[in-house]
Amino acid sequence: MKYCCGEHVELALDEAVDEFETAPQLTKLESVDNSEFVCGYCGQPAIYIVANE
Repeated sequence: MKYCCGEHVELALDEAVDEFETAPQLTKLESVDNSEFVCGYCGQPAIYIVANE
């Protein structure tokens, strides 16, 4: 599972496909303003979760 901002969502999706060879699940976080999650690529607040399950 990867957390990412809008700028890095395509990169996270590509990496998930390369790693698991299946289509990943993309979920938008409900509360972006108070999000405790940060993008794994740049440290900005995460907007999406990219997961294999």
